[in-house]
Amino acid sequence: QLQASGGGSVQAGGSLTLSCAASRRTFSTYAVGWFRQAPGKEREFVAAINWSDGSTYYAASVKGRGTISRDHAENTTNLQMNSLKPEDTAVYFCAARAARAGSYYYTNAMRWDYWGQGTLVTVSS
Repeated sequence: QLQASGGGSVQAGGSLTLSCAASRRTFSTYAVGWFRQAPGKEREFVAAINWSDGSTYYAASVKGRGTISRDHAENTTNLQMNSLKPEDTAVYFCAARAARAGSYYYTNAMRWDYWGQGTLVTVSS
């Protein structure tokens, strides 16, 4: 079971850190990803990290503004978002799947097996 947290309201230009925790198992052989869904839009890929080797993947829309990281001690996957824009407003979901090499396995929501509940991020201008 995945638990996403850290959402909230922030002004444009601000920062937030989202966290995804696993309740029953470690992420060691998994990849963990973040997706977001704005009202009336499809769920879109944001970032992913392969826990087994630390490789990371980012959507073009957040590259340079987002950093996904793993915390072994806390068994959490964190997404730090900087320079937030109003268009970043969405419900953010974390997901997990077996780790694979290559972005092909991560950018499509259909290829993820486990999902947490969403956490709302609202960016005001």
